[in-house]
Amino acid sequence: MIQKQAIIKELKKNNFDFSNRDEYNYLKIQWIAFMTIFRKEASRILRIWTQTIVPSVITITLYFLIFGTFVGSQIGDVNGVSYMAFIIPGLIMMAIINNSYSNVVSSFFGAKFQKSVDELLVSSTSPLTIILGFVAGGMFRGLLVGIVVTIVSLLFNIFTIYNYLVIISTVLLTSFMFSLGGFINSMFAKKFDDVMLVPTFLLMPLIYLGGVFFSISQLNGFWQTVALLNPILYIINTFRYGFIGQSDINIFFAYAMLVGACIILFVIAHRLLVKGYGMRS
Repeated sequence: MIQKQAIIKELKKNNFDFSNRDEYNYLKIQWIAFMTIFRKEASRILRIWTQTIVPSVITITLYFLIFGTFVGSQIGDVNGVSYMAFIIPGLIMMAIINNSYSNVVSSFFGAKFQKSVDELLVSSTSPLTIILGFVAGGMFRGLLVGIVVTIVSLLFNIFTIYNYLVIISTVLLTSFMFSLGGFINSMFAKKFDDVMLVPTFLLMPLIYLGGVFFSISQLNGFWQTVALLNPILYIINTFRYGFIGQSDINIFFAYAMLVGACIILFVIAHRLLVKGYGMRS
């Protein structure tokens, strides 16, 4: 109800004509609704920054210290670059994935639990606008934490950027993809414990086995084949290519996979929301 009232307040502030139902006014109400949801998400993230930003930064900093500094000094170079420089892109991407996913799954499940999403669905706000509003919030948190972690990584290793376009595009596609994943998870979740099932038992194992700490060239044939079945491997390697210009996989295939996954997840999320799955009993 709070979100619906906030949207109506914004419409009145912008002198919206409620009696006019033409296409321009419809797009205007969707834009205002989107910005209202996004601002609510962004303000929540910044308001409780000690819970949304700091824990991830501390965790990744410990990874830099333990794996990059202590373990890395024993391993040496990987594919011609220092171990610290090798793992930095993977750790940054780990933070982006976890935060994009967790922000949407927790926020939307909370809205579903409080029935505020039902109020939005019966209003003029379209399911598309609702999805994009929450996903934008997840992307905002993922990008914000990614930027902070990147700054912290400079304390451990001064790196150069090989391709800015690859880095930016990979970050945007990945945060969008996992924000959608969090949205879908929250649609299926029936209790708060369900929110943590996918991150704990699926997402984290895939991240750790996705080439953050190793190159698949170091694996034998069987385990290389197993590793290639992990979609996160393609994301991390593409992101790493943007930093050091090296990748264990074909980045064009990785881009195709990322775009395809975003489209599929978006269609699923939209259909679930239109049907009111997990919200209407």
